[in-house]
Amino acid sequence: MPPTLSTARLILTPSNATELDDFAALNADPAVVGPIGTGVQTREQSWHRLLRYVGHWQVLGYGNWTVRDTAGLFLGSVGLLDSRRDSVPSFEGEVEAGWAFMPAAHGRGYAMEACAAMLGWADAHGIARTLCMIGPDNAASLRLAGRLGYGGGAAGWYAEKAIVLLERAAAVERVT
Repeated sequence: MPPTLSTARLILTPSNATELDDFAALNADPAVVGPIGTGVQTREQSWHRLLRYVGHWQVLGYGNWTVRDTAGLFLGSVGLLDSRRDSVPSFEGEVEAGWAFMPAAHGRGYAMEACAAMLGWADAHGIARTLCMIGPDNAASLRLAGRLGYGGGAAGWYAEKAIVLLERAAAVERVT
């Protein structure tokens, strides 16, 4: 069963089909999708993305979480995916971390808090490393990735656009 995660300010629930309106709004907002590089998505495209998120949990045992504040306000989404992207360099079969937040949530520390919870879960569940793919002009996500422990910075291409491919090894407790 996919887990619910919580932090002091956030509740992360496994993505589900009842959240289509929230995801459609997220994916249709140019302030959200512009830096990600996906372009504005239709409601239909958001539906298919949401089904992919739900399916990851069933097939792979990991997936996306919907992020809400403790009052229930939709803030965005974080997740772990195996998208089998046709990218250069290839990272097919690798676990990719991703995040997207509504503009009202930008600059408030929610992305850091939610991603830290997601990566803490990944570390505790044996995911040895994750990768993330970020556009070179997406300064906010590049800063966040660095704060989360991502590094490397291999230049590459995906969907005819430049990307930076970063990696993060799972945090390991050291016994002295």
